[in-house]
Amino acid sequence: MKKLSLILIMLLVFSFGLAGCGQQNTDDTNEGTKNESKAVEVNVSAAASLTDALNEIKAEYEKDSNNTIVLNFASSGTLRKQIEEGAPCDLFISASKEHMDTLENSNLIDAETRSDLLNNSLTLIAAKEKKDVVVDENSILNADVKSVSIGTPESVPAGKYAQEALENLGMWDDVQSKLVLAKDVRQVLEYVDTGNVDCGLVYKSDALLLTSGVVVCDMPEDSHSKIVYPAAITAGATQAEAAKDFYKFLQSDYSKGVFEKYGFTVI
Repeated sequence: MKKLSLILIMLLVFSFGLAGCGQQNTDDTNEGTKNESKAVEVNVSAAASLTDALNEIKAEYEKDSNNTIVLNFASSGTLRKQIEEGAPCDLFISASKEHMDTLENSNLIDAETRSDLLNNSLTLIAAKEKKDVVVDENSILNADVKSVSIGTPESVPAGKYAQEALENLGMWDDVQSKLVLAKDVRQVLEYVDTGNVDCGLVYKSDALLLTSGVVVCDMPEDSHSKIVYPAAITAGATQAEAAKDFYKFLQSDYSKGVFEKYGFTVI
């Protein structure tokens, strides 16, 4: 009888040992799952003209993702310099192929992830006080037009496209005395919308955001290079996989609808 009792006790001890191991394995598995789904911050540097579209897309993406998208908006030239100087950036979306080319030539992006995401148009806008004076691109040379704002061509792609258009239309030399340079395309929009300048050249996607100013016309397509927005994961990305997931979402039907709402053409 004593022998049987001893056997039963040993079996009970052994059973509790197995249960403990099982619980430990379960805990380990759960911990592993938690680590795999750990939230990360994805740093996205994007051209200022993408501000409204990307903020809307970010909000939708984060509804179903543990990750947080940190958006950094500026002129593409400024963002390129930031990346060159080692600023945190996982995904770069430029409004200029030139700035992306510069980073690729310096091996600062993952060239295999690079693709053209969007197209845009160059649009002439005017302050509401000048809507009867500025009626087409030739109006820029009108004596009643005292100021024309464009982005600084050296760092702002929209400014570079604007300079190119004005040169090809034979206006560049005559408009020099009227130019008011801006740090990015959104500043041009603000100058015109507040009436601080008579007119300006911005992207079509920005022109749609005017509150008091008016859209005059798109500049002739053959007056400037095609406006392309390339995107790529950076070579120094610390969250490359998470950045790729957001990059993929940017190419979804939902994101396409948002981009088109804001005046972009999805490639």
